[in-house]
Amino acid sequence: MENPLVRIEPGLFIWSIITFLLLLTVLAKFVWKPLMEALDRREKRIRHSLEEAEKARQEAERIREEYGDMITQARTEAQVIVTEGKVTSEKLTEKMLHEAREKSEQIRKDAEKQIQTEKENAIAEIREEVVNLSLQAASKIIGRNLTKEDNLSIIQESLDKMNRADA
Repeated sequence: MENPLVRIEPGLFIWSIITFLLLLTVLAKFVWKPLMEALDRREKRIRHSLEEAEKARQEAERIREEYGDMITQARTEAQVIVTEGKVTSEKLTEKMLHEAREKSEQIRKDAEKQIQTEKENAIAEIREEVVNLSLQAASKIIGRNLTKEDNLSIIQESLDKMNRADA
């Protein structure tokens, strides 16, 4: 006994092939083509997304490098500012010390001049007092009062002697 499913019948065979080819044509025209287009669009979207992701990664890397450069530059500028501040501070301190020394020296010189002036004034007063005392003593010794011309002459002689004694 033979199984009818295993048996080959030429009419059924031809109709099976025709049906298969028709089904294949319909599937190729209406299913395969849209399916392939959908797969192509999806592939393009994925490729585009990957390209965008790579661009974003590269941009992020560039930004990170710029940020690092900016931080390095900011640190360098800060160091320069600190160094310049120290130099300026040292110069200012040195200038102030120099001005203080000059002012101190000027005060010392002014004090010496004032002392010298006071000394000369004191010596002149002492000389005048000595002359007056000498005139009074001489008047008493001589017993008469000298005239103004005599007084001036005696004063001038006394001053000349004192100047020669100082020199």
